[in-house]
Amino acid sequence: MGTELQHYYLELSPDPIRFDGTGLLTNVFFDDAKQQVIAVRSGGATGIVVKGARDGENFVFCMDLHSADAPDAQIRSIKFSIDNQVLAVQRSETSVEFISFLPNHRPNLQEMLLYKGKSMINGFVWVQERQVALFTNVGVEILMVNFEKRSLKSLKSLNITMNWFSYCPSSKFALLSSNLGTILTPIILKPSTITKLPRLELGIDQGCMGKDVTLAQLYGTNAILILRQPPNRPFEVVIYLLNGPGLAPKKSHILKLGQSGRFAMNVVDDVVIVHHQATASSMLFDIALSSSETEHGTGATIHSPIIPAKPIRPFQLEVPSISLDGKTMNCELYTKDWVLFQPNIVIDSKLGCLWFVQLKLSALCALITDRLRLVEFLLQRSEGKTVILTVLKDMMSTTYSGTMLPVIESIFNKLNVLYKSVLDSELQSQMALMSLAKSPMKVPTPPRVLIDQADMYTIVFSTIIDAPQMGKILLLYLNSLARNGINANHELSKALLIDLVSHKQFDTLQFLLKYSALNESKALACFLLSLSNVDYPVISQMALDMLARLNANEIILEVLLERGQVIDALRLAKQMPGADSLPARKYLEAAYKTGDPLIFHSVYNFFQMKNVRLRGCPDFLKHEQCGEYVQYYQSLIANQCL
Repeated sequence: MGTELQHYYLELSPDPIRFDGTGLLTNVFFDDAKQQVIAVRSGGATGIVVKGARDGENFVFCMDLHSADAPDAQIRSIKFSIDNQVLAVQRSETSVEFISFLPNHRPNLQEMLLYKGKSMINGFVWVQERQVALFTNVGVEILMVNFEKRSLKSLKSLNITMNWFSYCPSSKFALLSSNLGTILTPIILKPSTITKLPRLELGIDQGCMGKDVTLAQLYGTNAILILRQPPNRPFEVVIYLLNGPGLAPKKSHILKLGQSGRFAMNVVDDVVIVHHQATASSMLFDIALSSSETEHGTGATIHSPIIPAKPIRPFQLEVPSISLDGKTMNCELYTKDWVLFQPNIVIDSKLGCLWFVQLKLSALCALITDRLRLVEFLLQRSEGKTVILTVLKDMMSTTYSGTMLPVIESIFNKLNVLYKSVLDSELQSQMALMSLAKSPMKVPTPPRVLIDQADMYTIVFSTIIDAPQMGKILLLYLNSLARNGINANHELSKALLIDLVSHKQFDTLQFLLKYSALNESKALACFLLSLSNVDYPVISQMALDMLARLNANEIILEVLLERGQVIDALRLAKQMPGADSLPARKYLEAAYKTGDPLIFHSVYNFFQMKNVRLRGCPDFLKHEQCGEYVQYYQSLIANQCL
């Protein structure tokens, strides 16, 4: 069972919000703007239970919501204001009651206001703490609720014939349906403001009902998702994007469902999830993934499910029990009692449970076999970074094969294109600050997933240091960095040096150094020197060449002296600033350690001539502490060693 559960890519949140299910005496309402479940028992006389799905704020109060004029009238809608200080209740087609609440969540029945109009009210939403938007069959009106003045003041209105509306709380935009769903008008609701956007006109035979429309945000853009069935074809979801002010909704994407029956939608992390009741399964769509198929005439991109449909993971619900053994029951999924709200809410009104649909990226890794496609998908997910690094680590170690190198290279390129865009943005921001520009530069939206060199080295490459494929993979990554104009960092360059030297690939190393593919630095050159030995003098020379390119003459001097190449060190020192103040003892000591009298004589003679040139006398000064080397020189003369 455990292995099977790993392949469910959707699951319900483990701790559902529990409430009294619908029944003869209980009605349940859900406010998708505040994400509150409101269970009304016996019309409120025996209690009204409010549970916040997101903020966890729960409270109970009693208030008889039966109307004196129509005691049998059913509550159509009930919603609290943003601050829970006003309760709006609709019981009839033409009226809404507003009830003031005290800070302790108790109704102040002395303060009630009644809106009663002539038009049929389709619904309402709160725009601000004391502003509510009413949607009627003749338009939209924003009212100010003022208990102090006991007034409902109209702040803004829009006249439009409407038979239904849909509302997206996250982006405050609504869709108004006219002419039996063939004309759809988007509006933006803000305090005291209604902004009408260009309308969407569907064909005469393409009118839609409110239950077939879902409003959402996809990748930061307002979207209209319409479920429809073309003639003699299975159902599909048509997505219209509101790409900018003044632009009409554009038909941009089509999701092929390949089924008929009853559907419902959620959006989780910009993944469109389409649930199918008949097959008790769910399909995933990502409009950011590339597709080669487009609709003729409109250019809309046609998408198929990312992977074959699968059911939501089975859910075990704890049931009340007097024993302590924690009894559970299997919940029936995809039932007729399910009601879905955006972005990822599932409510079973009869069972009395509210869940959040969760997307399990780790399970998708086992189901999407195309690794490049998988990485493209994960790059768009907010929690995709850790999963991508795990996938890469697996590709380069556990499941590594030489045939995967082209795929790995393509993945590197995708990661580094994003990496480069971030580096460029940071550079532009720094330049803007330095230029003291008066107008602030627009900061581009950072990618959801950024994987830089440090991530790759510490999490991926460090795990395959001793693997035979390490060098090939590092070279691929280095090449990808260079292709995108990114300099390799020290740790990456160091790891590649170790691999190339250990495998005696000196020609490759020399090639990389020649074209500055590595991040040359004094630290890297010194590390390369530490890898050199008598058998491979070419490594030492490459390190010295790198130091020379970095103008690190002081380090080169120390290396030459340590190796007994004192004459070469003196030649270099003469070309450097401060040549007249060279410490004689240091060079004489190095010459003495070589054991070669001729080298010692040459160095000794060099400093004698320097003394004559500077002071007119060949002798060393006392503070130079060269007495022992003067005696050694005299012994060489006495013994005729020179």
